[in-house]
Amino acid sequence: MACRFKCSLRYPYDTPRFSSCCRLQNPSVPLLLNLSTNSSISTAKKISYSGGQRRSLVIVKSHMATEEKLVSEDRMLVYVPPHPLIKHWVSVLRNEQTPCSIFRNAMAELGRLLMYEASRDWLPTVTGEIQSPMSVASVEFIDPREPVAIVPILRAGLALAEHASSILPATKTYHLGFSRDEETLLPTLYLNKLPDTFPEGSRIFVVDPMLATGGTIVAAVNLLKERGIGNQQIKVICAVAAPPALQKLSENFPGLHVYTGIIDPTVNDKGFIIPGLGDAGDRCYGT
Repeated sequence: MACRFKCSLRYPYDTPRFSSCCRLQNPSVPLLLNLSTNSSISTAKKISYSGGQRRSLVIVKSHMATEEKLVSEDRMLVYVPPHPLIKHWVSVLRNEQTPCSIFRNAMAELGRLLMYEASRDWLPTVTGEIQSPMSVASVEFIDPREPVAIVPILRAGLALAEHASSILPATKTYHLGFSRDEETLLPTLYLNKLPDTFPEGSRIFVVDPMLATGGTIVAAVNLLKERGIGNQQIKVICAVAAPPALQKLSENFPGLHVYTGIIDPTVNDKGFIIPGLGDAGDRCYGT
């Protein structure tokens, strides 16, 4: 099933905008893409411490950096970072000859890069002073009191989220498991390790490699919403996304941010993204 979206593509730094059908190929800078349920509305979307000789840390202030509001907060944003390493790992994943061990490693490396991009200007920090070997220095750390929640969707979400703890200083992981009916393509929840509630202001990465028909990711985000999480507290990390899933997310969760390695044009009648990369779970684990 093919889907086309009318939208306005905008490069940063005040370059001219142009109206186009969203065919996104090799952007040289990040693009912002916004999906709207009303095709007549042109929208923008990005595709793109003191005392003593030796001092110890003392918190001076805690603050949260605010992302630049390129578009209004009631629109879903989809980011396709233009980093060549992201393109490389997506290409490795696409190759049908890639063996399981390399495929799983490629998925993990892609997840690392996407989470790095998604955490930009989003993490709470603490500032203060420390003693370096030469002198006192002003410093800024990620606030360890506010860990980012990682929610991988089994199975392949485990591989995409594998390196989360290597780039995020403080994390907590909560697993979700969904199976999909091969005929109806509807998801069934079989594992839910989410807490009953999340701390106020929690930031959550939902990690699902393939956003195809959108049933699973919508169900996952709804579970978070039931626990008091707002759309703008969630960022979705995926390897490949397709228009049906992005359309459903846009309709249901305005303000949500999606970070993907690439956007593919279609989903077939069996619910697989075309050209995609096949069954991510099977290819990660060989079963």
